Amino acid sequence: MKITYSLNLQGEACPYPAIATLEVLPQLKSGEILEVLCDCPQSINSIPEDAKNRGFKVLKINQSGPTLRFLIQKP
Repeated sequence: MKITYSLNLQGEACPYPAIATLEVLPQLKSGEILEVLCDCPQSINSIPEDAKNRGFKVLKINQSGPTLRFLIQKP
């Protein structure tokens, strides 16, 4: 799995990580994967939900300590 873009939003307060992710998603081409790193607890729900609502595929969600890692793909 090749990550096309990476957004490191660690240390950013909610809801900025979700907003920043939504701003980047439309730039993805079909098959490309966006990695999002953040440590905002609310993002565990908001980022995957927002991505799915816009037709993107959430491939993976990992948590390591406070850090959340999302892999989102444009179909």
